[in-house]
Amino acid sequence: MLPKDELLTDVMLYWATGAINASFWPYYSSRHGDWAVANSPRTEAPTAYTSFPREIIRPPRSMAERVLNIQRWTTTDRGGHFAALEQPETLATDIRAFFKQFRG
Repeated sequence: MLPKDELLTDVMLYWATGAINASFWPYYSSRHGDWAVANSPRTEAPTAYTSFPREIIRPPRSMAERVLNIQRWTTTDRGGHFAALEQPETLATDIRAFFKQFRG
């Protein structure tokens, strides 16, 4: 469990910078519009996905691969919706491993 001060700091960073609206958009749109990732056009940009077991939405890899060019798929043992706060080393290690292939 995250300490309340850390969670509030994270939320305030979104709120104070104005990024909170963009962060709410997927939730609003999924209930009031047509925001279905499964129906999105395919994106060919190399993509990595880290699956945290307590995340709110976890797409099956087969669905993600239909719309994303999945180059790296990692499943973790711990973490959830606030993965960068909950499991920072796990997330950072996975991001570094993904981008290592693009270094010159």
